Amino acid sequence: MSHVLNCVLKERYLSCAGTRDIPRASWPFLKRTCVVAVYVAIIMSFRLWVMGGSMPLFAEQDNPASFSAHLLTRFLTYCYLLAFNAWLLLAPVVLCYDWQVGSIPLVESVWDVRNVATLLLGVAMLSLCLHCLTSLRRLEEKEVLVGLLFLVFPFIPASNLFFRVGFVVAERVLYMPSMGYCILVVHGLNRLCSLAGRWGATALTVSMPLLLLLFSWKTVQQNEIWLSREALFRSGIQTLPHNAKVHYNYANFLKDRGRNQEAIHHYKTALRLYPRHASAMNNLGTLTHHPEEAERYYRQALEINPLHNRALFNLGNLLKSQGKEEEAERMLRSSILFGPHFADAYSSLASLFAEQKRFAEANEIYLQGIESCPDSSDLHNNYGVFLVDTGDSERAFIHYQHAVRLKPAHYVAMVNLGRLLRSSSENKQAEAWYKRALQVARKVEILTPLGALYYNTGRYEEALQVYREAAALQPDSADIWLALAQVLAMAGRSKEAEKMTFGIISKNAGCIECYRLLSAIYSKRGSHEEALDTLEKALQLNPKETGVRAELHFSKGNQLREMNMLDSAFESYKLAVELNPDQSQAWMNMGGIQHIKGDYALARTYYQRALQLSPGSKLLKENLAKLDRLEKRHNGT
Repeated sequence: MSHVLNCVLKERYLSCAGTRDIPRASWPFLKRTCVVAVYVAIIMSFRLWVMGGSMPLFAEQDNPASFSAHLLTRFLTYCYLLAFNAWLLLAPVVLCYDWQVGSIPLVESVWDVRNVATLLLGVAMLSLCLHCLTSLRRLEEKEVLVGLLFLVFPFIPASNLFFRVGFVVAERVLYMPSMGYCILVVHGLNRLCSLAGRWGATALTVSMPLLLLLFSWKTVQQNEIWLSREALFRSGIQTLPHNAKVHYNYANFLKDRGRNQEAIHHYKTALRLYPRHASAMNNLGTLTHHPEEAERYYRQALEINPLHNRALFNLGNLLKSQGKEEEAERMLRSSILFGPHFADAYSSLASLFAEQKRFAEANEIYLQGIESCPDSSDLHNNYGVFLVDTGDSERAFIHYQHAVRLKPAHYVAMVNLGRLLRSSSENKQAEAWYKRALQVARKVEILTPLGALYYNTGRYEEALQVYREAAALQPDSADIWLALAQVLAMAGRSKEAEKMTFGIISKNAGCIECYRLLSAIYSKRGSHEEALDTLEKALQLNPKETGVRAELHFSKGNQLREMNMLDSAFESYKLAVELNPDQSQAWMNMGGIQHIKGDYALARTYYQRALQLSPGSKLLKENLAKLDRLEKRHNGT
């Protein structure tokens, strides 16, 4: 009896020792698992620290299931998404760069047929886990466990298990799990080959290269799709036409390319598929030419998302253009509040204050913007423009240069530097900045100020070359052709200038400056009657600006004076000063006519008025001196 009992105890002991061999044999694996777990914890802690200790915020369109009010819907949808991702690994037939906004409808009922896929995945994973446990007991087929771990663990952060993610399906998160998938496929192929016999093994051997070829062909196809933005966004529409996000992205691309009508169509399609897409509503407003319709889109975007800082910005700018300054200010301030790093909002609000002559507040807003957005080259450039307008050219120069340092290709700041230097008569430095800007881009807004510099400094051939290039870039611009004709006239090529000016008039009969240029050409040629006729035509156009009308009457008076029609000339000068009392040359010419006619008292009155406007005029002082001598001689003193 005691012998039997000893045998039983010995057998139990040996069996227990055998069981203790499992954890002893698995100790290296458990040790590596602990190391990896600690490593993952450190990485996640670092990521949380980088994000400021809080999780990122996502919108409903990013992950609709996570915003569902029903726990069952969230659970069923999350489970189905696991099955969907598994299917993408097994058969990547339908691939898309974005799966948001209704690409995969929510699973809202247990009777939804897609739950079958979820159950099949659960059965498969449970079978794999049981197989791993039995294999671990037998200390064999550890590759199945490795493959399963590679398959599952890298996917856990994307599974919505611990925290909400910002996507529905993202093919990029399957890169690491695909390693485990490949391990399991190879292991399964080996097992099948060993069990299938000679012909089965041959069939499997042939089928695997075919499968690899199919996957390789799909990879080549996807690589071609990712070669350009347009190909990528178009593929999204072809693959998931019911996805609002892909229509929105493609519309953004079309908008950037200036294909506005196509962009409007896709924005509207996105809104039809997902009516609460605030950004699509806002961008649609920017493409609308009717202010009332644009305002309606902006306000609808803000009804969906009251914190949408770009909709606030766009609505504020629209209201500013309509003269609704109080509401515009409120909108722009809100845009800054909800988007403190949105540089354009600071510039727009500051420009509103500048238009209202609230220069101190405008200056403060610019400084706040520069502090919040120190890397914004546009903000520094805009602040420079403001400083020039308020008379602080030195600080403007510093901010223009800072804009160029932040963005070496900022040709607008370079042109502004050129204009600032040009106003200080530093022509060589101004020319250098214009040329530097032209190295970045050959644009009309750079060529025309450079052409003006050449024109004003007498370098007519260079001015002609620059203006011709500008005219080639904008052949429909009457201003550029007119500037070119003016250069030709000053260069002594009056016939070409006249022909070119008539060409401009044939396309734009209301070009008043064209008639003034023709008048100058005729006057220089000595054809005062023709010059007078062109001025009469210009006056018949009845220009709205009083300053322009005053200049035309002044030029008409000059032509009449050259024709010795002094009374008519005096009347033209009189009309000029009635329109523009600061026209000192007209006052002086009126004094000269009265001087010639012998009305010295009236001449002195006009001369003195002109001298008040131009106190440094030597000619006026000489005329008054002559008048004094004539009066003394006339009075016999």
